[in-house]
Amino acid sequence: MKRYVYYCLISVCIGMTVACKNPQTRKAESPAQPKTTDNAAGHALFPAPEIPSVITTPNERRIYLTTHYWDNFDFADTLLLDNRDVTEQGFVNLISLLSDGVSSSDEINQSLDNLCSRMESHPYARRLFMRLFDDYLYNPNSPLYNEQLYLAYLERMQKSQAIDDATKSTLAFKQKLISRNQPGTLASDFTYYLPNGRARKLHRTSVPSNRLLLVFYDPECPGCHEIMQDMLHDQALAEVVAGGKLTVLAIYTEGNPEAWRKDLPNLPDNWTIGTDREAIKLNALYDLKAMPSLYLLDGNKKVILKDAPYARIRAALRL
Repeated sequence: MKRYVYYCLISVCIGMTVACKNPQTRKAESPAQPKTTDNAAGHALFPAPEIPSVITTPNERRIYLTTHYWDNFDFADTLLLDNRDVTEQGFVNLISLLSDGVSSSDEINQSLDNLCSRMESHPYARRLFMRLFDDYLYNPNSPLYNEQLYLAYLERMQKSQAIDDATKSTLAFKQKLISRNQPGTLASDFTYYLPNGRARKLHRTSVPSNRLLLVFYDPECPGCHEIMQDMLHDQALAEVVAGGKLTVLAIYTEGNPEAWRKDLPNLPDNWTIGTDREAIKLNALYDLKAMPSLYLLDGNKKVILKDAPYARIRAALRL
């Protein structure tokens, strides 16, 4: 999956140049259109819509392309759907266009409605595209991870007449979970317990530096180890914590207290370490899709960065 994602992004940059340029450059050019016929090697290409010649401005051409993107696609053709070079690549190209920072919310909603309205009435296509939305927009390891686009998709599919109530309930739960702890909002409060058993609240945790790095972690998670080691061996991070410019609160969210206590000596003495005794997961307070999950908060516990890669955390802290 991950290898194919990167292949897709390379293809996006070559086949649809508009998605890879900065906004200032994009304003001066029209979106490139993939060919709608087979190429010289005989491989099928995505059947992109023909933009009317009367539409001349770059912005209007981009809007037409994203709105009518799936008009020529046959959602009943299972062979076409299974052709990843056409279907999955086409999906990636569109998501890249909608993630350009230029598309308005109305444009995004119209584009997603065009796709969902066409795929939802075909069971095979519906299952395939719902998986693509999950894999590319909701998987934190995806280069196209985008909560705002995913939320727009969830909202649209909850209005669908083609899916059952159980599926809608799952989508509604995801929407509620993702909507929590958005940047600019107050982080969800929770109780955590120090190694000595004393209980504390997130909202009452002292943050003299006005910056709190909230780390949800699991020492038994193989995928967590590399990122945690990067943090533990980051001299710049250690210096800002030692200098009182950053408070680090590391919370163990899983159900093996023995593993948590065994790992305590591996963490810095000037970090605050606690366990929530699984309350965060049980009450769905945070969307912990992958570990570690990093949140940067201010002194009032407002979210600055949500579930951000460590590189973004470092950049925000100017390390």
